[in-house]
Formats: sequence, structure tokens, C-alpha cells
Amino acid sequence: MIQPDGVSDPEAVINAALDARDAGRGADMLPSLRAALDRHPRNARLWQTMGVVYRALDESAAAIDAFAEAARLAPGEIKSVYGVAQASLEAGRPATALFERVRQLAPGDGALLLGRAAAQLAEGQGAQAIADLDAVVADNPLWFDGQAALARLRGQMGDASTFDAGYRRALAAMPKAFPLWDAFINFLIHVEHYGAAERAVGEARAAGCHADGLVLFEAICASELGDRARADHLFDSLAQRADIGIAERHIRHLLRTGRADAAASRVEPHLGDRQANRIWPYAALAWRLTGDARWQWLEGDPALVGVVDLDVGDLLAPLAERLRAIHRAVAAPPGQSVRGGTQTDGPLFARDEPEIRRLRAIVVAAVEAHVAAMGPRDPQHPLLRHTGKRFRFAGSWSVRLMGAGHHSNHIHPQGWLSSAFYVALPSQSEMGPPPAGSLQLGAAPHELGLDLAPLRTIEPRPARLVLFPSIMWHGTQPILGGERLTVAFDVTPVG
Repeated sequence: MIQPDGVSDPEAVINAALDARDAGRGADMLPSLRAALDRHPRNARLWQTMGVVYRALDESAAAIDAFAEAARLAPGEIKSVYGVAQASLEAGRPATALFERVRQLAPGDGALLLGRAAAQLAEGQGAQAIADLDAVVADNPLWFDGQAALARLRGQMGDASTFDAGYRRALAAMPKAFPLWDAFINFLIHVEHYGAAERAVGEARAAGCHADGLVLFEAICASELGDRARADHLFDSLAQRADIGIAERHIRHLLRTGRADAAASRVEPHLGDRQANRIWPYAALAWRLTGDARWQWLEGDPALVGVVDLDVGDLLAPLAERLRAIHRAVAAPPGQSVRGGTQTDGPLFARDEPEIRRLRAIVVAAVEAHVAAMGPRDPQHPLLRHTGKRFRFAGSWSVRLMGAGHHSNHIHPQGWLSSAFYVALPSQSEMGPPPAGSLQLGAAPHELGLDLAPLRTIEPRPARLVLFPSIMWHGTQPILGGERLTVAFDVTPVG
């Protein structure tokens, strides 16, 4: 870190601060940035960098102030104006007009258009967000981020039948564009519409697209739809490709079809991969099924899971009201684990409402205590190899389940520790007899059909925080009725 007495070169401070931000250590550079600004208060790039660092720390109010000062000093600099808009959106403040202002400076910038759509949804203008984004996607059909965002937005607003209309319109005009088929089928698989994905593969081939990438799509769909023989043949044809995505899907297929020994063998070469968090959850299942004692090492230690009833004082009632107000969608985001409910957009802990700031501070202390209690460092263990490190939030959100809502069993491969914090729950009669509404850890995905009981079942209680490895399968039992309101987050290690 550059010391406060060595800040005569603003560019050196800026570069060091951005490097620290990228490494998750942006807070370490705040003293140097402040000292540099004391010497160079009219340096717009220093203010811009201060905003970038604060935004990475989920300190949205401070980020807005820094970006605004940068914009005042350099009015034509789009990054600063965009920073004000994006940080305002993340803070929970009105931001649609701010994104419109940025759009005047860069009308074709895709990130700005996606930000505007998110701001419109946050302000209760979901239909307008769809209309505006659809118009842009119609003119730019190969803008794949826009296509995916439009489909997700339509799904969140309850359009379950024509959420993919943007893709379909583009493919009708460009039936031989394999990148478009690739993006479309990838999206369908991500949201688990395997029948539609299989039909789309056939349509792509009929249109003259015969790219190798279609083979993996075919294999995935055949497996998920129960065509074992065809899936076996297709996965065999892909066996020589060193792609962790192929390995993950093949392992899943082997487990589904009762070949745990083969799945365990397929797991082994990938446990040291950079993206091994995609494989460890399947290793746990394969090892349990084959009696390999390594499953106990991987996820059997009770210290890996933390259950604490937090002292939050009078926070729960106002927090619940705040959260209900920001659940603007009418359906779950496509491709997420939520069934029968809604999930908030954007980083929840970046919002600057006092209830959410209070919860964030309480949660930070609880995670610190849990990390300290997990046990000694184990350089081979995907979780314990990071023992003793600091952490940062990799995502935070709220889920509101209604009626018979639940979470399907899933994992968070981008995280280190994941969580559930209970804000409001139905009465016991509404929720149903135990284990209704309970969190289950270690239960295999239902669609794999495995005879594995959950390793742990945790009763939900208001103000209870549960922390567990992000690579551990987790889901919830359905409730019969009422409202189940939670906050969830992932953290990742720093350093």
C-alpha cells in the first residue's frame, strides 16, 4: 500500500487503489486516496477512483458523493456520471433519470441500457423496462447480454410463455447465425427448459447449423430428459475434451443413472481445477454413495455450519417492511432456485437504508466469528484452505416466498460461505408441520433421484442466521402458506 506521506504522484495512487480493489483489498487504500485528495482536491480521476473503491465496498452513499465530485470537476467524463447512476441504483435511490442523462453521452452503451432497465424495475416500471429494452434488442439482435436480460426481465414480470420472444424474433431473421443459437440454447438450459432446448437444437440443425457446440447441448438435454442411451453416446463423443463444463454435466448424468463409481472416477481429475467449486458438490454426492470417507472430510465437520440466533433488537419489523417494498417483481428470476416467490435485484447490502446498514454490520461480525471457529487451515480443503483470511460480499439479496414456496436444492459455486437469515415467517399453522420451511443441507438435487438424506435440517426462526459452505447442496422444504422473508448473501475470501 502507498503510505499517506508518499502520495505526490496521483497516478501511482490511482493504479495502486485499482489493483487493491481488484484483489478485494480496496479498504486498505482509502487512507492513501484521502491523503492524495488532500494534496490534489481538483483531480477528477482521484475522486473517480475513490468512488470505484467505495462502490466495491458496498458503501454506496460515499461512492455517490465521490463520483458526483468527479463529475463536477470533469463534466464530460462518462465514467463519473455513470458511477453516480449505478451507485444510486445500488443504494436504492431513484436512478432512471440519472441513467437517461448518461445515455445522452453514450446512447449505444449496453451496460447503461441494462442499468436503466434495472432502475426502472426498482421504481415499479417493469413493463416500461421491458418495452424499452425490447426496442433496443430488436435493433441489435446479436447483443447477447441484452437478449438474456430481456428474457429474465420478462420472466420476473410473470411472462412464462413468451419470455424468449426476443431470441425467437432474432432467429427468425437470422436462422443460420450459430452464435445466436448458442446463446439461446445456453439460456434455455440455464433456466432448466430442457425440452425447449432440445427442440431448439433440432431447429438449429434444420437451419444448417452443425457446430460442435450443439453436441454438448444435445447430451445435456438427453440426460436431463431421461434418454440414457443417447446421452451416454453423446458424452462418450465428448470424452477427450478437457472442459470442466462437460465434466460437470457428465458427472451429473452418471449420478442420475446410478453409476456412482464412474462419477467418482470422473470427479478426480478436476478437483485441482481453477473452477473446481463446480465439481466438489458432485464429489460429495459420489463419495457418500460409494462409501468414500472423504465425504466426511469435505462436509461432515459440524464446525463448517454455523447456526446463531442474532441479537438484532427491534430491527426485524422495520427491516421486513423495507424488504417488502423492494420486492418489485411478480415472479422468481429464471434460472434461480426460488420456487413460488420473488428475489430482489442488485447487491442488497449496497443499499443505504438504515435498516439494511444495521443488518449488514451485525452480519459482518457474525461471519467473522464463524470463520474464526471453523477450525485449522487445511490447504487441500476447498473451504478450510482459506481459514484466517478476510472476506468480502460476493452477492446479497432478499427472497420472499409465498404460498407453497421453497428453494430447490442448489449450490453457489462462486462463493465461499453462503447464508440464510430469517426476517419473517408464517405462523406454525400457516407454514405446516415440521419440517415445513426448514433449511436442508446436503440433500441431493431432486432431479438426480438419489437416495441420500440431508446431512442436517435446520428449523427457521426469526433473527436466525445460518452459515454453510457455498459448495454444499442446500434447499428448503415447501411451506403451506403465508410469507417467508429472508436475506441471503455469499462471501468470498480476500488474499
